[in-house]
Amino acid sequence: MPVTNFSHPDPYKYQTGFDSHHETEAIEGALPIGQNSPQKAPYGLYTEKLSGTAFTAPRHENKQTWVYRILPAAAHENFIAEDAGSYHTSMTTETHKLHHIPNQLRWNPFDLDEKVDWVHGLHLIAGSGDPTLKQGLGILMYAAGKDMGKEAFYSADGDFLIVPQHGVLDIQTELGRIILRPNEICVIPRGVRYRVTLPDGPVRGYICELYQGHYQLPELGPIGSNCLANPRDFQAPVAAFDDEEESEYKLYSKFNNTLFAARQNHTPFDVVAWHGNYYPFKYDLGRFNTIGSISFDHPDPSIFTVLTGPSDHVGTAIADFVIFPPRWLVAEGTFRPPWYHRNTMSEFMGLISGDYDAKVGGGFKPAGASLHNVMSAHGPDSGAFEGASNAELKPQKVGDGSMAFMFESALMVGVSEWGLKTCQKVQPEYNEHSWKPLKRHFVNPNKKA
Repeated sequence: MPVTNFSHPDPYKYQTGFDSHHETEAIEGALPIGQNSPQKAPYGLYTEKLSGTAFTAPRHENKQTWVYRILPAAAHENFIAEDAGSYHTSMTTETHKLHHIPNQLRWNPFDLDEKVDWVHGLHLIAGSGDPTLKQGLGILMYAAGKDMGKEAFYSADGDFLIVPQHGVLDIQTELGRIILRPNEICVIPRGVRYRVTLPDGPVRGYICELYQGHYQLPELGPIGSNCLANPRDFQAPVAAFDDEEESEYKLYSKFNNTLFAARQNHTPFDVVAWHGNYYPFKYDLGRFNTIGSISFDHPDPSIFTVLTGPSDHVGTAIADFVIFPPRWLVAEGTFRPPWYHRNTMSEFMGLISGDYDAKVGGGFKPAGASLHNVMSAHGPDSGAFEGASNAELKPQKVGDGSMAFMFESALMVGVSEWGLKTCQKVQPEYNEHSWKPLKRHFVNPNKKA
């Protein structure tokens, strides 16, 4: 099993299983037996329900968790909008402030930022839809160098899929604690409150926020019942709580891509026990069971899907999270890199480590990104094409030490002002360097010499 070798130990305990009904208590007997909301919860706790779907959603789609906490989440002062300033400018998805352009885009590695914490280190790169209608997605970069203090943060807009590229995140959530490192991913559902500290210094990475529905495992179809991401390899936190009788906390809310803050005189991390199927979880990408062609032709990248955020149309995703891990190529008589293509889906790619085998020119680097929007033509750069066209087709391991990924969406994605201009990372000659050097090889048999 190619489990990632991490240098930073994980001090926390986890429950395993994807979309399972978990139950956990930090104090024995804190979970009520036989009913969800007894007249008096054990140990003088308050009962609270956290709903991720409508009450009447079909049973197989319904997501909810019952929590038993020292004080209800409602016990805080009114929220007040933070100073608009740079945060609102970097987070907005207002349609008229997004740039919808057909050009292929690529970004140099995004900077680390040691001056800000998690909340103030979030920057929207691209997005589509409207969180007020629970439609669409947002693609963000994060970069932070400071711990959050006595604070908590949640997004009312959607589920955060966090993909670390550099550094370790210690995430204290209401439902327990998670350590997250590069080559792992974490999903924090809409509304779950959490705090991020940085045990190994500055961090940087990517986020795909799903405004619509929730992430789930893709259907396997004729693959069968195994491979890709297996449910048993997903990890959810166990109950852990702080007991602080009087403590001033600041609670941040990301609400329609605007930041609000409220004060409260108690810790948000006071859940002593919980049970349900709506909770944060993490997954080690080294456990992904890759499949591929063992005869001929390069298969669709959908075989590398870890998680999907489906739309109302079967087989079409608001957001797919796809990875390109180390793997063997054995297809015979085949151009092995991705073919040149134009896709009705938008493709945003990032690189966690190493080199991506379809881009050999050096312009796609770890902590960088690219965007090939709806029907924007793209494919291997000229160097990758020439190399793959003339390579000896023997079994070949690609991607050793590398991990590239893709956020793929059925939606046309607009680029934010921050992503296009403010960050100053867009490569102005990406198209020219990648595809202009392609040579004409056509030999017309009907053309006279």
